[in-house]
Amino acid sequence: MLSRLSIRNYALIDKLDIQPSNGLNILTGETGAGKSIILGALSLILGQRAESKYFYKQDQKCIIEGFFHINDYHLKPFFEEQDLDYEEETILRREISADGKSRAFINDSPVNLAILKSLGERLIDIHSQHATLEINNENFQLLTLDSVANNNSLLNRYQEIFKRYKQVDHTLKSLLEDVKQAQTEADYHRFLYEELSTANLSADEQEALEQEQNQLSHAEEIKRALLAAKYLFTEQEQPIIPNLKEALQHVQQAAQYIPDLNELTQRLDSTFIEIKDIAEEIERTEQGVLFDESRLSEVNDRLSFIYQLQQKHHVNTVEELLAIQQDLENKLAKLSSNDEEVTALQHQLEALKKESDDLATELSVARQRIIPIVQQEIIHILKDVGIPNSTLNIELTRTDHLRPSGIDTVRFLFSANKGQQPQPLNKVASGGELSRLMLAIKSLIAKTSALPTIIFDEIDTGISGEVALRVGNVMEEMAKNMQVIAISHLPQIASKGETHYQVYKADDQDKTRTNMRKLNADERIFEIAQMLSGSIPGEAAIQHAKELLAG
Repeated sequence: MLSRLSIRNYALIDKLDIQPSNGLNILTGETGAGKSIILGALSLILGQRAESKYFYKQDQKCIIEGFFHINDYHLKPFFEEQDLDYEEETILRREISADGKSRAFINDSPVNLAILKSLGERLIDIHSQHATLEINNENFQLLTLDSVANNNSLLNRYQEIFKRYKQVDHTLKSLLEDVKQAQTEADYHRFLYEELSTANLSADEQEALEQEQNQLSHAEEIKRALLAAKYLFTEQEQPIIPNLKEALQHVQQAAQYIPDLNELTQRLDSTFIEIKDIAEEIERTEQGVLFDESRLSEVNDRLSFIYQLQQKHHVNTVEELLAIQQDLENKLAKLSSNDEEVTALQHQLEALKKESDDLATELSVARQRIIPIVQQEIIHILKDVGIPNSTLNIELTRTDHLRPSGIDTVRFLFSANKGQQPQPLNKVASGGELSRLMLAIKSLIAKTSALPTIIFDEIDTGISGEVALRVGNVMEEMAKNMQVIAISHLPQIASKGETHYQVYKADDQDKTRTNMRKLNADERIFEIAQMLSGSIPGEAAIQHAKELLAG
């Protein structure tokens, strides 16, 4: 329910606050007073795009706020899905700056227009004589049957299962495509994997082989260098080690007389031991260096094989080859696991398909059962609103495939006159007839489900007298179940309102602005009398207005 509408700096409105009542709210005023401006401002918080040319003051921003009591609309899932704070009094706000930039908010959280519109459509239904295309929409026609049949929980259950069915179907199709692609490449992947697996690579192999190759290729050079070093240490005319040992003995002898030489003696002793150890290590290494042409050939062949594999797979290291081998192994293993997953998904899809079929059939049966009641109720209301010879046939046909709305297609066939064959609504109904037919449908829906606030924008065009009074009665009846706001030029409808607002223009210095005020009892009598007879109503018009208000 719309509890308050605040409009700042929009079109001819400077500041305006409206607090509609729970029941039937009537808005009246002369043509051009600005009733459509109020609807235009309201449409901004319902997600309509804005233009800066509608500003009252071009140098200030426009702010529209709508306050809604939403505890009866079961909207918590919407707020959770959009990650918004849920409040029983929710505020929709739209701000448009002078340069045309727009911002939208729900409970002070910034949102895009799509989210604002999605929530707005759940809160307010604006119905005008020129906005009856919805009645030709199959989804709306099915919604009518489901509302009267009280199919909400069943439909929600079906849509939940159908959604899961479509998700599993999509997953299965994607998986089958992947399997097909994988099977196409499987033989080649298996060849590559077996080649790498047979190679028996190890992560540090290449570095070790390259080092061994380098040693084997230069064995003679290494051996000559080590032999030369060994010769200098022990075999030349004045070898290093014997000379060093003799030098140590001389220093030890001198140290008997100069104690400070003891430290030098220790250093020489350590040096002698280290050099002697180095010489022995050089000798061992030299003896171990052999020129093995056969081993060099093996190393060269192995490295050549590794280099070929790296070139083939466009990598530079054995580690990368091992990673490719592991990836190939995973792909080949996945082929068998995919088969199991395909089987599991197929079983799941079959189960969801059966459950969807069962629920869709149950929906279809419930819709078919309620059709005579819907036809009868709508025809009854149409008689009350001035279409006494109307005929409405609802054709429900089962399809061979599931849809988001179930398994049915529906057509509303209508005739407003005797002897006229019922046909699709867009072919036989005039604007006024469609408007009253929509009124009848929404009146019926209002009795069976919690509709949002509904606004009727001059749908009374083309009717008068007793018919207008009956249209007013229908609106009054609807207002027992929901909030109704009706913009009207007819006194018969205006008299039915629980709350009555007058929209008027006022001149403020050099500028005209639109305003609105709530009428008291005496003001309502005068306003309705003016609607009956003109700007200066006579006593008869006043009396007639009182009679209309007395009901």
